[in-house]
Amino acid sequence: MTDDTERLRRLNTVGLISYLLHLVVAVGALIPGGQWGPTLLVVALILDFVKKDDAVGSWHASHFRWRIRSVLFAFLAYLVTFPLWLLFVIPGWVAWLVISAWFLYRIVKGMVRMNAGQPMEFAP
Repeated sequence: MTDDTERLRRLNTVGLISYLLHLVVAVGALIPGGQWGPTLLVVALILDFVKKDDAVGSWHASHFRWRIRSVLFAFLAYLVTFPLWLLFVIPGWVAWLVISAWFLYRIVKGMVRMNAGQPMEFAP
């Protein structure tokens, strides 16, 4: 096996582990009482930050960026909508449900494209 093939295989393994951790968190966020995922999300985020330099120059680099940005955007959205929980419980719950569904969509989309060996596409 060539060095490049081995590198891509390792990156695929890291990506799969990261996506699975994200998936557990995303599904857990949609299940009432299933908010047990923040620790897994932090583990996945650290894994992505630590290993992203290994992916420079390969199509996997776009997946690291995709996963990191998904987590950071979701965190910001949760933070911005947190006051809704303090003022009105139902709107807060609805906002977090929408954010969680968006996060789940991004993780599933990324997993599908990674398994197909395709980079993530970003809007211009």
